[in-house]
Amino acid sequence: MLINKPDSLIFDMDGTLWDAVDTYAESWNIVFQQLGIDMFVRRDDLAKMVGWEGKKVHAVLMPDFDEEKRQGIYAKVNELRRELLPKNGGVLYGGVKDGLKQLAGKYQLYIVSNCAVGIIRLFMDWAGISENIVDEIAYGTNYMPKHYNIKQLIERHHLKTPVYVGDTEGDGEQSRLAGIPFVFVSYGFGNTNDHDVRFDNFTDLTNYFMGL
Repeated sequence: MLINKPDSLIFDMDGTLWDAVDTYAESWNIVFQQLGIDMFVRRDDLAKMVGWEGKKVHAVLMPDFDEEKRQGIYAKVNELRRELLPKNGGVLYGGVKDGLKQLAGKYQLYIVSNCAVGIIRLFMDWAGISENIVDEIAYGTNYMPKHYNIKQLIERHHLKTPVYVGDTEGDGEQSRLAGIPFVFVSYGFGNTNDHDVRFDNFTDLTNYFMGL
């Protein structure tokens, strides 16, 4: 269990706060169809890549294309994704909206995600949680790894005892690199035994931190 009470909670987005994999897959498949590329992305395949940096995702999805072509296609995917998300959204995990509202009364809340620029804000607006989040950084803002962006928030907001909340082994590794505790939620897309505390649903996470 965590020893020190945090002053802030920094959340991963996909697999921690919501599941938008169906919309993400749709954006890939529409663009492939528009460009006449004979490829199809299945939800199960994309779910395994949730949390990866964009360059790694498109390298796996499009191994036969050179980097320039991959980046061009990925840019079109993200452009379409920004159009689809406000309409199609995703599935907000149980307890997230009410939990974030409660937690925001006690802690500073942030989001750091390996997504394209603008996606976090679209998610926050769709979910109706914008008023609870102090700040956010997406991978697409600077193309830097998650631990770098966590440190950016820590420095920008003078955070003393933050924790990172995520759903994958990679989230845990990035938390360690950032030098902060890792809170693992088991209901997302990944699994790991390297965590400081674990929760199986968001309501238990909320109750725990509200009780500190």
